[in-house]
Amino acid sequence: MNQLLNIYKPTGVTPLQLVQQLRREKPEYEKVKIGYAGRLDPMAHGVMLLMVGEETKNREKYLSLPKSYEFTVMFGVETDTYDILGLLKDTKSNQTPSNANLIVNSFVSSKIGTQIQKYPSYSSKTVQGKPLFWWAKNNRLAEIEIPEHEISIDSFSIISFKKIQRETLHQQITKNISSLKGDFRQKEILKSWKDFFQTNPDPTFPLATFTITCSSGTYVRGLADELGKELGCGAITLDILRTQLGEFECNKSVRFLS
Repeated sequence: MNQLLNIYKPTGVTPLQLVQQLRREKPEYEKVKIGYAGRLDPMAHGVMLLMVGEETKNREKYLSLPKSYEFTVMFGVETDTYDILGLLKDTKSNQTPSNANLIVNSFVSSKIGTQIQKYPSYSSKTVQGKPLFWWAKNNRLAEIEIPEHEISIDSFSIISFKKIQRETLHQQITKNISSLKGDFRQKEILKSWKDFFQTNPDPTFPLATFTITCSSGTYVRGLADELGKELGCGAITLDILRTQLGEFECNKSVRFLS
């Protein structure tokens, strides 16, 4: 059996868990080799390409395909993972500046083209034989130099600015983190968010939604962190949807998990 499957990966599921679930749901895949091209973070969702059988030999070809995302950024917070699945950091000011729209537009325009991006400290990039997240979890990042890589952004635009109610935001974050299986520091992270909402009186929080088409290896949560530093108030990704991988579109993905 040699196939290339366009599968939708839900939020809260790792790529490996997606493959395991496919084997359970579809007995014909139980004993065949399955690989995937283009990781998606646990809190991201959208297109995943699964290679079945001999198709796994073409992994490098699929890895190099350009990717498109729609992602939502929350302003006024920072975490050690640059998304909601991280421990919150203290920020100098969580107030979004009055000229935020101007800064965001300038940032988006400046990112078109080829550039260098640092890998997030919570990522699977290996250093001295261990993934970066191992160094981060063990508080040993100071012992290494975080590597960089070249990326290319073909298009980057803002869809909207809006605000979200604190209760809606709290429920969304709690639901998504609680849905994740495995050891991702969920207990600590949920407590961190609970403390945040107990001490932060703001009734609403500012968000911006973007679309981007970029080269393989681009971390949109890394871009969110960069934008937060530009604004001086911090920023993280609240939601990441991969809408396309090469010619494979999310609206044509097979969905067998809710």
